Amino acid sequence: MAGGPLLGAKLFDLLVLAGAWSANPPQSLAMMPYGKAWPVDTGMFFIPFSAGLLIAGFGALVAGWKTPWRYRWLLCIPSIGILTLLILTVVAFWPMNAALYYHGVGSPRDSITDAQSVAMARLWVQLDWVRVAGATAAFIAALRALTLPWPKEVAASDPVIVRVLLALALLGVAMFVIWFVSNI
Repeated sequence: MAGGPLLGAKLFDLLVLAGAWSANPPQSLAMMPYGKAWPVDTGMFFIPFSAGLLIAGFGALVAGWKTPWRYRWLLCIPSIGILTLLILTVVAFWPMNAALYYHGVGSPRDSITDAQSVAMARLWVQLDWVRVAGATAAFIAALRALTLPWPKEVAASDPVIVRVLLALALLGVAMFVIWFVSNI
């Protein structure tokens, strides 16, 4: 259920905040929600909320691991989907945020041209729609899993290699969450 407010906040961020700062780059980049003019860092909301959602998604997947695959796949979509979106955020959005912000404030760390800022702002918005679509799919899958009756039958035990890979994947997710939240 936590995916609903996060999806709503993401839509607000995309349509209102990004809509303002990406409207007419490079001039509009001054409206990015960072720095002295905008003492708001949207990451202060999205980072812990997303990390909590990621933990909840993988917790639901682990709790439902013994269910048949016709149900379990609904638990995989939110956990793997949110992880994928967070990796996209770190790999693509964080560098673009920094480059666009530095360009918008005329920082000595500015490394892009005006033309590159226009193209980057457009790419940022396009990729953010990918995040919205992914968050929507994760939210719908989680809601569907919540509305189906819990399967009575138990799936056969997975081979040892599958359980080991699952444990390693969960350890990797835990390490990613710790690193991700430590960047607040």
